[in-house]
Amino acid sequence: MALFCPLFSGSSGNCYYIGGDSGGILIDAGVSAKRISLAMNQMAINPNSIQAIFITHEHSDHINGLRVLASHMGCAVYSSAGTLRELDVLGHLSTRCKAEVIASSGVEAAGMFIKPFATPHDSCDSVGFIINTDDQRKISIATDLGYITDEVRASMQGSDFVVLESNHDVSMLENGRYPPYLKTRILSENGHLSNDCCASELPLMVKAGTTKIFLAHLSRENNAPQLAYQTALTALAAAEMHVNIDFTLNIAPVSQPQKVTIF
Repeated sequence: MALFCPLFSGSSGNCYYIGGDSGGILIDAGVSAKRISLAMNQMAINPNSIQAIFITHEHSDHINGLRVLASHMGCAVYSSAGTLRELDVLGHLSTRCKAEVIASSGVEAAGMFIKPFATPHDSCDSVGFIINTDDQRKISIATDLGYITDEVRASMQGSDFVVLESNHDVSMLENGRYPPYLKTRILSENGHLSNDCCASELPLMVKAGTTKIFLAHLSRENNAPQLAYQTALTALAAAEMHVNIDFTLNIAPVSQPQKVTIF
């Protein structure tokens, strides 16, 4: 039985735990090692059970705790070649543990099989991840992407469980206090996924078998949990799909970890 714990999600830091009987993995380590360790302790996750950390890209809200955490845990770090080069240059890789390029064909860790897929973002070589659990469930995690490419859509197709970015409400962003250059960056094809763009993909996913959805990486400045939730729910209802019958819909918390049994 697989367990999913969103430990942190959002522009202030991101970290997700996925595990089972054979141990667990972390996706990103975007807050301090101390905070991640405390969050795992709160969820009764043994740090010694973490067998690998998978990094989506090199932006600070995904790597801030990586060096110390990986050093303390002694576990491998996996990411794309470009991301690992950037992490090395930035000094975020520990010499006490191995850092390996994750092959496009994937890698096994903690009784699960993890594969990367490319995501469009203003970083060196960003990726999302597909996790196939030991009980034959498929989990997809995609945050920090400007739009859903054909590769992203094909990779996530048929997932039982999806974590997808719903970063901002376009109107809130356009009328908010961010400087013009930052608004342009976020709205670009290498920026972040809006509520509307996220919501438009969800009926396709549910139709293809997705039954559990987590909206992730919400902006504190340009979004609100209820707004993201309602935008997604409206799109799914328009496709005649019913919450808690055809699917469940949740918001990944900013800093209050949750424990979710996947199936």
